Amino acid sequence: MASRNATAILPERLIQEIQKYVQGETLYIPKTKSSYKKWGTSSGSRTVIDERNQYIKQSFKNGKTITQLSNEHYLSIESIKRIVYSK
Repeated sequence: MASRNATAILPERLIQEIQKYVQGETLYIPKTKSSYKKWGTSSGSRTVIDERNQYIKQSFKNGKTITQLSNEHYLSIESIKRIVYSK
């Protein structure tokens, strides 16, 4: 998280208003909810996991057992069940 000087960014009136509440302290201003990205979207991890889960579901439909899928993908049996039985 980068630290920036408020006087270089914010209008003087806004700085004066903020100074009524906080003076000489570091203030964190969070992002808006709409600017947050979902987990894994930037790195592509979400796509990889979604593709893996689709493959697991298809393999289960084609006759592989939950134990086989668990061993093949190094996931717990409960994780495989959660993937296979999800919508």
